[in-house]
Amino acid sequence: MVAIRVADLRSPAWHGSGKDGRTALTAAGAGPVRSRDLVVFCKPVAVAPALVRRDGRVQAAGHPAGHVRLGVIEQQLDEMTGIKDTIGQIAAQVTPRGTIKGTARRAMTIAAALRGSLLMTLMPDADHAEILAALFGDLAAVPWQAPFTVPAGTVFSAWRRAAGPEPLAVLQDLVLAASAAEHEQHDWRAIEIGDLKLGSVDGTVTRMPDTKANRAAFGSAAGDDVSPYPQLRDLLVTDASTRGTLAVVTGPSGGDKAEAEQQLLDRALIEYGHVFTKDRIWVLDRNFPGVARIKKMTKVTHVLIRLRSSITLRRVSGFFPDGSWLADVSGSGEATGCGSSSTTSTSTARTCRRRSAWPHLLDWSAHPAAVLAAAYKWRWDGSETALREDKSAIRGAGPSTGPIFRSGTPEMIRAEHAAWITACELVRAVMRAAARQAIPARKGRRAGQPVHPREISFTAARRAAITAARDGTATASLSAAARRDRRDAVLHELGRRRITTGRDRHRDHKTKAGQAFPAAGRGITTRKVPARITICGPLAA
Repeated sequence: MVAIRVADLRSPAWHGSGKDGRTALTAAGAGPVRSRDLVVFCKPVAVAPALVRRDGRVQAAGHPAGHVRLGVIEQQLDEMTGIKDTIGQIAAQVTPRGTIKGTARRAMTIAAALRGSLLMTLMPDADHAEILAALFGDLAAVPWQAPFTVPAGTVFSAWRRAAGPEPLAVLQDLVLAASAAEHEQHDWRAIEIGDLKLGSVDGTVTRMPDTKANRAAFGSAAGDDVSPYPQLRDLLVTDASTRGTLAVVTGPSGGDKAEAEQQLLDRALIEYGHVFTKDRIWVLDRNFPGVARIKKMTKVTHVLIRLRSSITLRRVSGFFPDGSWLADVSGSGEATGCGSSSTTSTSTARTCRRRSAWPHLLDWSAHPAAVLAAAYKWRWDGSETALREDKSAIRGAGPSTGPIFRSGTPEMIRAEHAAWITACELVRAVMRAAARQAIPARKGRRAGQPVHPREISFTAARRAAITAARDGTATASLSAAARRDRRDAVLHELGRRRITTGRDRHRDHKTKAGQAFPAAGRGITTRKVPARITICGPLAA
């Protein structure tokens, strides 16, 4: 914040006509500020070389698109990747396609288009023009050397097509890799399972506008042409404690749900092998079991899976003190158990009456059944809650209520999807950063305990990111210390806005609204009488 006495402000403007007639006020001979002086408090918007016209007008050299930044989430991005101006570095490698040739100065740049794409997936209720207005923020009010107005929504669409999905896919890969590395460096465990970290794997589908191209490329979960919208299928691999995304694999939504998600899991094991390590245990739903697949997983990591009722369990041991037992599992033409053993070709899994199986975790004293059963319910927190929060960022974004993408072509859907995954994970990274520097509570259940990322509201973090993006244009030209101060101020305020976790609430089933007629009660006696049927007048015998 800058304080300047009103008496020291001068306007060098020539009050004539002309499209470039704007100017900035200047501080001429500013003296010390004393009590009761009238002072203007203003924030820096841009730091740029001055261009002084012959008539004395003071304008900013350069172009506003070069000053656009996303505030706290972009600062978090650069910190995670260790690359200064990550988005700018990626944009510099892009050759614009289509009608955008990139040979002349224009209202937009590839870097601004990428930043706008990320911001778009956090502002579902805004159209393209509103997104650009938030992106450029106060930069539009700066008297630039060339007249500038916020570009129209059609301009943004053209630049999104010019950038294509590839740079956003690169950005997504960088962010997910950085997120996985961050989770390896910090112990965010909210539940103890020995020395294992808990992860969650689950699939989901997301709708998109119903165009012929989208339907042909992605299909629908129902597998027919009468479904209202085509859909994109995702398999999200998350940290169950922080809900941070570690890996994402995407494919069409058509076909059998279980088979499609199993194929995505096979891809995830190959494409994100660095995530599936021996220090993690993954909770999976019943859609994923398959002897060959689980054998492949247990070679590199641990799994906790709920089994289908149709899968046969053959108990091969007595009951352990924790109530579990060893069992062989038959499936896919093999009787090899739920996992593979390092000593035998036919492996076994420890299971319990709830039909949950834990291949490789055969020592009941090291991993009691009660602990593993308690861990399984974190699948809802790690996957279902994470997906619900992420989808809140695109709820109502397209031509329908509920979570939906905006784009009408497969190429732009892929770009929007990568931007959505990236932006949501950057919001969660901001939540983790806010938790690291937050002051522990002085009273209550968690008095004196470190603040956990789960205690930071995703909605509050998303809104803070949007606000910081509107105010973050000056971060492109401020000093490193000033940028840190702005970021720390956002994180400090976000760290104060906590939610209560672990309430484990349960409610009895109750009628939400009263019936239109009174309840019969228990004092009514039931009587049986002969039926009387009337057919056009006289009673039938």
